Amino acid sequence: MNSHSCLYRLLIFLFIVSLAPAAFGQEWSQWRGPGRDGLVPASQAPKSWPATLKQAWRVPLGEGYSSPLVSQGRVFVHARQDPDEVVTAIDYAKGEVLWQKKYPAQFQKNQYAVKMAKGPNATPLVVGNRLFTVGVTGVVNAWDTATGKLLWTKDFSKTIDTSKMFCGTSASPLLLDGQIVIQVGSDVHGGQILALDPASGEMRWEWRGAGPGYASPVIIDAGGQKQVVTLTNSSIIGLNAKGGAELWTIPFPDEWHENIVTPLWTGTHLIVSGTRQGTHAFALQQSAGKWQATEAWQNKDVSMYMSSPVYGDGLVYGFSDKRKGQFVALDAKTGVVRWITEGREGEHASVLLLPSHVVYLTNNADLIVVRRDTTKIDIAQRYDLAENATWAMPVFLGTDMLVRDASGVMRLTPGK
Repeated sequence: MNSHSCLYRLLIFLFIVSLAPAAFGQEWSQWRGPGRDGLVPASQAPKSWPATLKQAWRVPLGEGYSSPLVSQGRVFVHARQDPDEVVTAIDYAKGEVLWQKKYPAQFQKNQYAVKMAKGPNATPLVVGNRLFTVGVTGVVNAWDTATGKLLWTKDFSKTIDTSKMFCGTSASPLLLDGQIVIQVGSDVHGGQILALDPASGEMRWEWRGAGPGYASPVIIDAGGQKQVVTLTNSSIIGLNAKGGAELWTIPFPDEWHENIVTPLWTGTHLIVSGTRQGTHAFALQQSAGKWQATEAWQNKDVSMYMSSPVYGDGLVYGFSDKRKGQFVALDAKTGVVRWITEGREGEHASVLLLPSHVVYLTNNADLIVVRRDTTKIDIAQRYDLAENATWAMPVFLGTDMLVRDASGVMRLTPGK
């Protein structure tokens, strides 16, 4: 092979590589989006809002509340076809199932929570060519994204007593410095937060303490200290990202152990909310080598149940469960309400922050598009997206959306 031929092949290869970001540059690889904070990047937000949305395809999959993911042109969904949990890969462009894998996950729900589906509740995580799922009974699996091959399994089901838990294991896995962080456990056996090797599932570090709530852990940087912050069934905790040692903890009790809302870090305050606690902000400071969390404000009139808020414009945009559901914007430094709706918006809403708008997807399949940084709520657009309930977080990919309803996932595109 001569030098001209080698150069030609190199140029072709570089051309193909240059096309990859255009074809697959829009990724949604974890809970609450690329940054795990509910912020939709400008590159993945609609440039304008169409008059209508139409269904490009819909794939029936089974029940569940975990969000769909997108990576390298594939959609991944974790669902349940009782008594099994099912992992499915779908071609994003065509809506064709590329592979589907099942595994047994027998689960008996708490008698007071039979209205809701059995999960899964935790949104999976994509890292490179691996998909990590956390099932409702605490089964953690690693899958090859291209083939669906099961790479390893860690089964924590023996440490999870679901008789008193409403929803079973719910914390979405987290990528931290090349490790997969999971939170498992129960009221009976206590809780574990573990960092696992993504290649083998081998444990790198472990924290043990109170059983989990249903919130998902996040990573924050407080004064140069990287921390893993999450809720247990009775407290808020911060762990050293290097090794998992506990840095601080503060009580956050709930009589039903329903600490569900993912913590929100504004850069200066940690925002946490609960249906009976209301909404609180904490400042994190280090003194004499010890970390302390000090309450900065609280607003008992705004209580978030299952809906996690977002931060922008100096405001916390969220969904309060009072008055049968209210869209709300709070001043992030004081907790004072900027605006709030009258109520009856729904039982739940997923909240995402776009460059110019906040969007609320209610469990009634209503997508409400609200203009940002206004003195009162200013609705720009409304859509009716589905015939079934929509409890899962939607995914924005430019002009398209992925929406999971009660029994499947659909791709929506601008209508004509």
